[in-house]
Amino acid sequence: MNPQLEPFFEQSMDCLCIAHYDGHFVKINPAFMELLGYSYEELSSKMISEFIHPEDRERTAAHRERLKNNVPLINFENRYVCKSGEIVWLHWTSIPMEREQLIYAIAKDITHTKKLESERKTQLSRLSEVNEKLKQQTYSTSHDLRSPLNNLISLVNLIDMSKIEDADNKEILGLIKLSAEGLKTTMNSYIESFKENDHSEYHTEDINFNAIFLKVQNSISTLTQKANAKFHLNFTGLENIHFNSTCMESIFLNLITNSIKYAKPGISPNISIISEVRDGQKRLTYSDNGLGMDLEKVGHRIFQLNEKFHHNEDSQGVGLYLVHSQISRHGGQIEVDSTLNEGTTFTIRFRA
Repeated sequence: MNPQLEPFFEQSMDCLCIAHYDGHFVKINPAFMELLGYSYEELSSKMISEFIHPEDRERTAAHRERLKNNVPLINFENRYVCKSGEIVWLHWTSIPMEREQLIYAIAKDITHTKKLESERKTQLSRLSEVNEKLKQQTYSTSHDLRSPLNNLISLVNLIDMSKIEDADNKEILGLIKLSAEGLKTTMNSYIESFKENDHSEYHTEDINFNAIFLKVQNSISTLTQKANAKFHLNFTGLENIHFNSTCMESIFLNLITNSIKYAKPGISPNISIISEVRDGQKRLTYSDNGLGMDLEKVGHRIFQLNEKFHHNEDSQGVGLYLVHSQISRHGGQIEVDSTLNEGTTFTIRFRA
């Protein structure tokens, strides 16, 4: 080796070595010896293959033959077994010198990267299993609810409305039927949407904001009437959006029911929904006059699963998580502005 390169070789933090074509180390720098835990004598007295993980020896030998045929080795990874028994991953760049019958190589320790990659794969596998279980649970729940729901609709249809004289009772029965039929339609839409997603991405189409709102309002008309909720709608600035209709229904449903659930005691929910194009950006702004939230305390947790911000026995901590997931999946963004006891505003920005 050129004497001028000796300091570089000895002080490098990367693993540097020179190997003979016969498979023995000729020179090894201190960083390499420290990583493997062997002395120079121990490393140079055995074939290099003896330090390689058994599962990687055959593959490494095949690449060494290419090196001996004067083909440089780039971006090659294999495992070495340290003296302690620990396994380390090395990323190699090797250059053959045919005249000297030597191979000059540099290796980087990528063990930490490999561990992170393995953990990532494990987490993705777990998430996939959880997603599959949730999907099956959704199918099962929707299927199991169909029978009692159909039964409820049938029972209401059997009632002879002409024999009911009380106008309030007639109206209540009509609302029960309307709500049941709306729930059935929503469940069927969800099931069809889940089936489509088994084979492709969410189906998107041009949907009308007002039509979506009316459909959701009809399905929860009893709830909104009981809460005396007031709606202020303005969809003139942006009447339609290219989105998945089932997801948009879910977004409206979760936001509206949250406004009713977290209304201030004794004060009717006052809900504003405005769609518009501002600065070239398609957006939907949803506001209410409810309990609001302290964003300094809970702002980082608003869209996380199972997070609850008010003492309400009906709260499951799922609604805003679903809203955020559905918007994100379609390439959009959602922001929140809220003040405790003054209400909340959600701004949805759609993908261009």
